[in-house]
Amino acid sequence: MGEVRKLQKKLRQIENLEVKITLTPEEKVKISRKAELRSRLADLLLQLSGPQQNLGIVGEGKAEKMKRQVEAAHEAFPSQAPSASKISKGELQSKTQATPAPSARQKEAGSGGWGGEREEREDRQEADRQQETGPPPNVSHHCPEVSDACPALTPRDPRKEKQPEEEDAVFTTLKETWEKAKFRLRLLEGHSDIVTCVVAIENTVISGSRDTTVKVWHVPTATEQRNLGGHSGGVTCLSAPPPEYCRRLARTLSLPEKERFILSGSADCCVKIWALSTGQCVKSVYTFNSVTALCFVPEGRGYFITGSGSWGKVQAWSWHTLENCQSISAHQEAVTSIQSQGPLVFSGSAEGGVSVWENLCSERDPLRPLFHWTGQVTGCGGGQGSRLALSPRGDRVFLAYGRACIKILDWRSGSVSRLTNHSSVAGVTDCVHQTVGLLIGSSYDLASGESTLNMFTLPQCRYLVSLTCAEVPRVLCFATWLTGSGDHRWVTGGRDLVVWEQLPRSTKQRGDVTVRRDGRLDAPSLESEDSADDDDDDEESDGYGDEEGGDHRVCPNATDGEPGSWFRCVLQ
Repeated sequence: MGEVRKLQKKLRQIENLEVKITLTPEEKVKISRKAELRSRLADLLLQLSGPQQNLGIVGEGKAEKMKRQVEAAHEAFPSQAPSASKISKGELQSKTQATPAPSARQKEAGSGGWGGEREEREDRQEADRQQETGPPPNVSHHCPEVSDACPALTPRDPRKEKQPEEEDAVFTTLKETWEKAKFRLRLLEGHSDIVTCVVAIENTVISGSRDTTVKVWHVPTATEQRNLGGHSGGVTCLSAPPPEYCRRLARTLSLPEKERFILSGSADCCVKIWALSTGQCVKSVYTFNSVTALCFVPEGRGYFITGSGSWGKVQAWSWHTLENCQSISAHQEAVTSIQSQGPLVFSGSAEGGVSVWENLCSERDPLRPLFHWTGQVTGCGGGQGSRLALSPRGDRVFLAYGRACIKILDWRSGSVSRLTNHSSVAGVTDCVHQTVGLLIGSSYDLASGESTLNMFTLPQCRYLVSLTCAEVPRVLCFATWLTGSGDHRWVTGGRDLVVWEQLPRSTKQRGDVTVRRDGRLDAPSLESEDSADDDDDDEESDGYGDEEGGDHRVCPNATDGEPGSWFRCVLQ
C-alpha cells in the first residue's frame, strides 16, 4: 500500500504541474514520466486486488497506522466488499436489529469488512435469537434507508410509511430517465491555454483562461463572438451580475438597458467589467492583490466580493461606486472559491478553511463573519497545489478538494459527511455544481486519465448515473442551464472547453457520452469520524521534492503566511 500511495501522490503532483504556465526542465522530466507511473500503478492495483493478497498485514508500525492502511485499501478496492445493492432488505433489517448503536455500525463500516467473518457469524446468531424472542422494544421495523450514518432508530409511524415508498418511486423513475439520456458534445476552440472559469447566460457562454483572455461564445452555432483582451495575467474567475443590476450600470454609462455585463478577475490584480454586446471594458478596478475568486452579491445596492491569492484576503466592493468597502485577511492561503446564497457569502481557501459571512447591505464593512471552520474541521487540508471549490445549499456546503469524495459541511454545527464520488482513492474531485434538482461532481482518475461527471439527487444526495467520454479531459470548471424545452446544456472547462447538449428523447441520433452506473457509488454519505484520514497519502515522503507535503491545515490563532500555494502553482 505504501508504494500505491506514493504513486498516487506523484500523479497528483504531475497533474498540478501540468496546469502551470511555465515549467522548469526538472518539472518537464517529471511530467514525461506520467504514462510510466500510471502503468506501474495499474499493475500494483491489479496485484493487490487478487484473492491471495492480505491487505491488513504490515511488518511493523503502530496499530493505528495499520488500521488506516486497511481502511484505505478497502476504499481503493471496493469490489472485494459486498456492495449495498447486493444486500437483501431482510439482511439489512437483521443487521440493524443486531446492532446496539449507530456508533458501533460506523466502526464496523470503518473496518471495511476485512476479516469480519466472526462478527458476521455473531450477527446471524443474534438475528436467529431475535426471530425466536421477537425484536427488542422501541426498534422500528420500517427503516427504508439503513446506512452506517443512520441516526438513532425511531418507533414506527404508520402515517409516514408511504413517504419513503413514494421517494423511492420518484428516484427510480429519475434514475431510469437518466440511464437513457443522450448527450452531444461540441468543442469550442480558441483558447491557447487552460480554461479556468466559465459562466453561462442563456445560450451564451463566457470563458476565462490562463492565456489572459475572456471569450464570448454563441452555443447554438459553437462560434466565438467576442475576444475580450485586456488582462496582463491569467484570468482566474468570472461572475455575471443579475439583469436588474446590469440595468443600473447601463443607465450610468448611457448604454441600452438590455446590456449585460460580465466581471473577470485576474492574476494582474484587476477586476474588469465588460459589456458583452460590444466587448468593451467599461470599468477596471485595481485590487492591489492577485484575484483568485470572485462573486457578485445581489443584495441591497449590490456588491462584488473578491478573494486574493496574497494573504488570503476577502474584499468587498460597491457595485454602485466601485470603491473598496472592506478588506479582511480571512484565510491563511489563497482564496480559491467564493459563492453567495441570499444574504450569505461563503469563501473557501487552499488550506481547506471555510468562512461564512452575512451581508449587512451597509456602505462600509458590509460583511459580518458568522462562522469559520478550519481545514482541521473540514478535513480538506492540502499541500501545495490544493484547491477547494464549494457550492452552498441551505445549511450545507458541498466541498470539492482534489480527493476521491465530496465533503458535506454543516456550516452551523461544523459536522462533516462524505459523499463517495469515485470508486477508488485514485480519483480526484475538482469541482461540484448544482442545477435543477441535481448535484454534479467531476471525477478524474489519476491511474487511467478518465474524466467522469457523477450525478446525485438533491437534497437526498442519492447517486443516479455517471457520464463519461474518452475525449473529455480533466474538468476544472463547470456551468449549466436549461433550454426552452427543459433539456440540459452544460459547459466544462479544463484543457478543452466542451459543451454538453442533451438530445431529445425522441431522437434516434447516437449520443457521444457513455451513461453508466457504478454500484460502488451507491453508498450513502457517511459521517466523518477522522478527517485526517483523507490526507494520509500526503504524510509519506515520495522523493519528489517540495511540491506537496507537510501539514497545511489552519490553526485558529495562526498568523498570515506567504501567498497561497495553489496560486503559486497554477498562475506563476
